[in-house]
Amino acid sequence: MTKPVVLIAEELSPATLDALGPDFEIRSCDGADRSALLPALADVDAVLIRSATKMDAEAIAAGRQLKVIARAGVGLDNVDVPAATQAGVMVVNAPTSNITSAAELAVGLLLASARNIAPANQALKGGAWKRSTYGGVELLDKTVGIVGLGRIGALVAERLKGFGMEIIAYDPYTTPAKAAQLGARLVELDELLAQSDFISVHLPKTKETLGLLGADALTKVKPTVHIINAARGGIVDEAALADALREGRVAGAGLDVFAKEPCTDSPLFEFEQVVVTPHLGASTDEAQEKAGIAVAKSVRLALGGEIVPDAVNVSGGVIVEEVRPGIALVEKLGRVFTAVAGGVPLHLDLDVCGEITEHDVSIWKLSALKGLFTDVVEDQVSYVNAPVIAEARGVGVTLTTDATSGDFRNVTTLRGALKDGTEVSVAGTLTGPRMIEKLVGINGFDLEVPLSDHLAVFTYADRPGIIGQVGSIVGEAAINIGGMQVARSEKRDTALMLLSADSELPHEVAARIAEAIGAEHFAVVNL
Repeated sequence: MTKPVVLIAEELSPATLDALGPDFEIRSCDGADRSALLPALADVDAVLIRSATKMDAEAIAAGRQLKVIARAGVGLDNVDVPAATQAGVMVVNAPTSNITSAAELAVGLLLASARNIAPANQALKGGAWKRSTYGGVELLDKTVGIVGLGRIGALVAERLKGFGMEIIAYDPYTTPAKAAQLGARLVELDELLAQSDFISVHLPKTKETLGLLGADALTKVKPTVHIINAARGGIVDEAALADALREGRVAGAGLDVFAKEPCTDSPLFEFEQVVVTPHLGASTDEAQEKAGIAVAKSVRLALGGEIVPDAVNVSGGVIVEEVRPGIALVEKLGRVFTAVAGGVPLHLDLDVCGEITEHDVSIWKLSALKGLFTDVVEDQVSYVNAPVIAEARGVGVTLTTDATSGDFRNVTTLRGALKDGTEVSVAGTLTGPRMIEKLVGINGFDLEVPLSDHLAVFTYADRPGIIGQVGSIVGEAAINIGGMQVARSEKRDTALMLLSADSELPHEVAARIAEAIGAEHFAVVNL
């Protein structure tokens, strides 16, 4: 059988090849050399690139068998995503690979700007001891305005909070609740410009953000402000910034990115109070390795017919970062559903409630179907064949959304009726900055239990002594209980126990528990 061909168009870490494994034919070329790239793309299934390889419409058309473009990094400035989508080519990146490195560099630039580290270093190495010339300012009690409170902006906020700074932020796509979780206060851009002692930019480059901090914006800032850009070149207008520095309307700046790169000559280089680096945001060993491994795993999934959480274009649509964590959660809810139900429903209703409904969550229908059938059919279930399996069994799925939610910011519920008329439902959510997966409901019983690999569910007549009986049986089986929660019906006559274990709970042990406590129903779930 012919192996799929993967083209490595730029230098990637050895761990990338290890992550790809032996199932692919690996080829290499210099992606920056168009005369080498275009013919090399002719018969490959996937291409792995960084920032130097331009995958425009011409390159995509040259890849007649191309299925995946994998960018080992965050930005997609060098990939024509609409052209790829039109051609049916999946585009994946590594959205979390360099976020720590980029956030740390932004903080480093901010500190260097505040304390004049770069010019003081250069002067001392040149033989001049200038303590009085290069005095700086403290961060304590200063206000930092973060423009863009996404993944990297959030990490910067988290780190600068530790310096005792007041955090304000501008991000029209972030809610006040999310900002508050980070210790930040959302404001309009003009207010941020007027109040900030430091401004740090963390936005993608789009038509809307290009030149966002330009001549007009720079008339609204304090003359003591320091401006940091470790995001994308062009968001800060470099000519306008140079004018503001020259006229004393801005105190300093730290820049890692430029409108045109490589940049070796800029009016900003004339100013001692400007510290610059050559786009080093992702240039750490850790970030490069994470990026390579992440996209290698994505390529494996994509060429295996699976949905890829880091795909930016699926079925012509875009999976935004807020929706991606829910893909795995909903799949697990589907597996819990079939375990509790003992089979699949006649029809599955997927109800999504809360803030997440601002985004397109239709991809979760695929997740639900994949989870629903994973443990009940012999064939391997993928995101490609799950709809086919469902259609063959006459199982449809309906998605409904509601912006309002109850006790949680977002709740996703799977419900359906079995052939005997029994109604089954399971609900889950993601909580906290770490997006912890939790079960919050089973068949109308309210819970809040982290999803673990090994779960057991028991429904029984509520009475004293049950927990002790369960603990004894599980202990005799030498199985450690990771957690246990009991929920009761409104009449308090029926209870549901959800038990999580550190290792697989054998069916016979669960059956012993069910017999001992007189359980009306029990199920074992191994995710």
